[in-house]
Amino acid sequence: MTAFTINVIFAVFWVAVSGSASLLNLMLGFLVGAMSLGLIREQANGTSYLRRIGRILSLILLFFKELSLSAWRVAVLVTRPNMQLKPGIFAFPLTVDRDFEITLLANLITLTPGTLSVDVSKDRKRLFVHALDCSDVEAAKRDIAEGFERKILEAFR
Repeated sequence: MTAFTINVIFAVFWVAVSGSASLLNLMLGFLVGAMSLGLIREQANGTSYLRRIGRILSLILLFFKELSLSAWRVAVLVTRPNMQLKPGIFAFPLTVDRDFEITLLANLITLTPGTLSVDVSKDRKRLFVHALDCSDVEAAKRDIAEGFERKILEAFR
């Protein structure tokens, strides 16, 4: 069972034991359950449930930051009178290896303006990415590895 499912069960037990079936009491039970799971996880040398939520929120914030920055970069690129674009496809070496992580990374890249995930190699070691401007492929690879991929690994491992 996942920590979230256990937390929901704790919240339902909290409502049943307290005898008050209100939304506020359910939220309080969920909070108490999350704190309890956090204490237990730390003792078992696992990742804290609350820490994982914080890391997922950090990934979401990074996505919105990258979304706005890349939207601005694409807008600047296409409004120049002489668009000096060098579109191309490059192979990004994957550190993530689980299906969910690869899919999430590919979707985050695709949702960011100026880039598009094209394919994953059969051995699942490379992700092929089309970029609007491939003038500095190594910088693009570094941005993905130090940005989305690192945050995905922090959040889901």
